[in-house]
Amino acid sequence: MVKKSDDPIIVRRTQIARGVKLAKRIGYGALIIAIVTFFYGLSASFPSWSVTVSITGLIAACLILPLPIVLGYGVRAAEREERQTPPTH
Repeated sequence: MVKKSDDPIIVRRTQIARGVKLAKRIGYGALIIAIVTFFYGLSASFPSWSVTVSITGLIAACLILPLPIVLGYGVRAAEREERQTPPTH
């Protein structure tokens, strides 16, 4: 019987899931920074640095987040399908 830790597909899926988790943290962190600096800028008559940080955070979030979100759905769907299908041994 093959252990789950020996299965190269499961090992690769685990690596992808770890990368997805890290990329989501970075992307959502950039989004939070953009939101916080926007509201700070709103209350302080939009100093130029707050506009720059807000725009940079939004661009970073838009560039980083789409791929890990899609890959995260794929990893969860693969895990769900694996749980539902009986082994063929």
